Amino acid sequence: MTYSLKIALRYFFAKSQQTVINRINAFALFMVIIATAALFIVLSAFAGLKDFGLSFTNSFDPDFEIQADQGKYLTLKDNTLLQIEALEQIDLAAPEIEEKVFLSFKEKNQVAYLKAVGPNYTDVLPIDQLMALGDWLSFSGAETVLGFGIAGSLSVGVFDYNTFLNITVPKKNQNTLLGQDPFLTKPSVVVGLYQISEDLDKKYVFSNLEFGQDLLELKPNQFSSIVLKTTPNANKTELLPLLSPLFDQPIRLVSRSEQNAALYKMLNVEHLAIYFIFTLVMMIALFNVVGALIMMILDKRGQLKILMAMGAQPHGIHKIFFTIGLLICGVGGVIGLVIGILLVLIQAQFPFIYVPGTSLAYPVLFELKNIAIVLGTLFVLGTISTAWATRGLGKKSKTYAIS
Repeated sequence: MTYSLKIALRYFFAKSQQTVINRINAFALFMVIIATAALFIVLSAFAGLKDFGLSFTNSFDPDFEIQADQGKYLTLKDNTLLQIEALEQIDLAAPEIEEKVFLSFKEKNQVAYLKAVGPNYTDVLPIDQLMALGDWLSFSGAETVLGFGIAGSLSVGVFDYNTFLNITVPKKNQNTLLGQDPFLTKPSVVVGLYQISEDLDKKYVFSNLEFGQDLLELKPNQFSSIVLKTTPNANKTELLPLLSPLFDQPIRLVSRSEQNAALYKMLNVEHLAIYFIFTLVMMIALFNVVGALIMMILDKRGQLKILMAMGAQPHGIHKIFFTIGLLICGVGGVIGLVIGILLVLIQAQFPFIYVPGTSLAYPVLFELKNIAIVLGTLFVLGTISTAWATRGLGKKSKTYAIS
């Protein structure tokens, strides 16, 4: 251990004879602790909110979705689904039909998107677990499941056999004669209502594949897309070359993040904004470290003269106070990080903060990458602020030795 480090440790742990210096040093350490803990807690809280928000879309959007690269529909061969599920990275596959439709119930109308699905669709996406009222599709007739938003707009109830929900689309063959209706309408019975989020509840209507194919005048082997449930290590780059030979037409593979590109982009921008805001808070806290170092240098001028007289080099003097600055940042950062981790873990296991107006615990998520982000940020900013506070100290120490 060099003399610079020994003296730096002594200065760091020993109290000054000046009470004001001790208070400035303690306050600088306290601010580093608070800023570090705050940055970690905020990052963990945002990660929890992000995970909580995406949990709704994750139950609605598949891991991957196969779509036609040209045209609206995929045409499958008899054994295509079996071949897809036989791939190592794919657990389950289910076809679906999606089309924009016009809904009418009594005198009320609304535009929505029809999702026609098969019985194994809920094995890929457990949408049936999000039912709030009524039942999921029985696949035995012209049944539909609506979101609460659509049901509220149309004033639709479940199992109303007196008034049907009419679903209308343009006819596939547009060469209709004058006076003929260019639209095709099919009645259906609403058997259940799902509830996910405000946007999704107002957007989608579910029915069975046979109903959708009949409504849209499609062949039994025509679908809009195939939703996939994959293994955790599934990779788009590896999957696409394996899937392409199974189809007679060009396909594209869309990941979950690509299906919600706008949402993920918004979340990433918000995460970056929050990080920069609390990084600014940490920078303000580190100004206290700069002030503490400057005051400590002035307080130790007499001792620096003795060190120079004993043969200490200017570089060694600079290293002493540079090390003290790093110690303040390092010790304060570790303590703040420990406090932040404890608070996050306690909130995760034994919630004590709840979303205002609800009994829902405020979501937090402990992630190792947040520890790395906080420590990396503190190390970079702490090094810069300490270097700035001790700049030119080596040259100044020569004047201390002379004066």
